[in-house]
Amino acid sequence: MSQSYTIKVDGNYEFSVDQSALKKFDILPKGGNEYHLIEDNKSYHIKTLHSDFAIKKYLISVNGNSYEVDIKDKLDLLIKKMGLTINNKQKESDVKSPMPGLVLSISVKEGQEVKEGDELLILEAMKMENILTAPKDGIIKTINAIKGNSVEKGEILIEME
Repeated sequence: MSQSYTIKVDGNYEFSVDQSALKKFDILPKGGNEYHLIEDNKSYHIKTLHSDFAIKKYLISVNGNSYEVDIKDKLDLLIKKMGLTINNKQKESDVKSPMPGLVLSISVKEGQEVKEGDELLILEAMKMENILTAPKDGIIKTINAIKGNSVEKGEILIEME
């Protein structure tokens, strides 16, 4: 059975899609956070502008137009239905890897002051480059991630104060 997702665009347009449908897309990574998609003989240039894995929200550009995309799977929907939604604004001092991947670049240095949402590092996972951002304002205490190294899900990449 294929995993299905509920996708909401700009808080208005909502639709469902399953993994088998996603595999049918003719999509080509262009490098960085950019992709090229062809569907129904139309060409789309897509760029990930911002991503927040904790709440599965993304800001993407499609042919120059920006869209906020919110992706939920069956488990996310069940948790919400049961009223068990976790306060997503909880601020942690540790930035953990949301999935196994490869550290492509680190954008900060120890002792550097950062603001909530600032880019910390880029993690490649499942052929996508994912930008991990600061969960809160603070100072970079320790950087455990090393450029070029693989990391596991839940591994502490950066500690903040």
